[in-house]
Amino acid sequence: MADSMRRLTDEITSCTRCPRLVEWRERSAAEPPRRYVGEKYWARPLPGFGEARARIVVVGLAPAAHGGNRTGRVFTGDRSGDWLYAALHRAGLANQPTSLSRDDGLRLRGAYVTAVNRCPPPQNRPTTEERDNCLPYLVRELRLLRSARVIVALGAYAWTGSLLALAGLGAEVPRPRPRFAHAAETRLETSDGREWSMVGCFHPSQQNTFTGRLTEPMLDAVFERARALASG
Repeated sequence: MADSMRRLTDEITSCTRCPRLVEWRERSAAEPPRRYVGEKYWARPLPGFGEARARIVVVGLAPAAHGGNRTGRVFTGDRSGDWLYAALHRAGLANQPTSLSRDDGLRLRGAYVTAVNRCPPPQNRPTTEERDNCLPYLVRELRLLRSARVIVALGAYAWTGSLLALAGLGAEVPRPRPRFAHAAETRLETSDGREWSMVGCFHPSQQNTFTGRLTEPMLDAVFERARALASG
């Protein structure tokens, strides 16, 4: 499995399927805001990060142009990651509450963090074609994470992408499709016999955290529920 994940990581980090996103990630690196001038950007697609035996998979939208695209690790170096990894630490799923760089010593315990899209999109809005170009990577990650049973979808885009990924693993997605909401849940079975639980969560973006739409207790409750489902 380790060799298969390494091969997948190599494929992801060398991907150029979406010309618009390639141009944007590289331009973001070449024209950084003042606070990051002089830093060497990763400026490549991002693989997931976490424990191979994870039972909980956290799925986001895409790396931030000056977060993961800069640091080389998903949800690292931006405000959303500050919220996410602090919550994972409080839930006992991470060894520390901060995520600053790829070599900061962060380790996940029973969790894996990834995204539907692997390059930062302008205005955080990938096109449908760009989503579908990237989706097979998420399908393959979920297949390789053999112990995984729970997906925490951060936002409506990740919710839809996760449903499509599970469909790619042979799950029959109900019609109408289960709707996203904070703390929404649905269950699906993939063709390999695995039963998956999905839990929705508002994305920990500043748009949600600064306005109080998402609070720390709300985020903690989602991961408490995810842990309960993963141990069931």
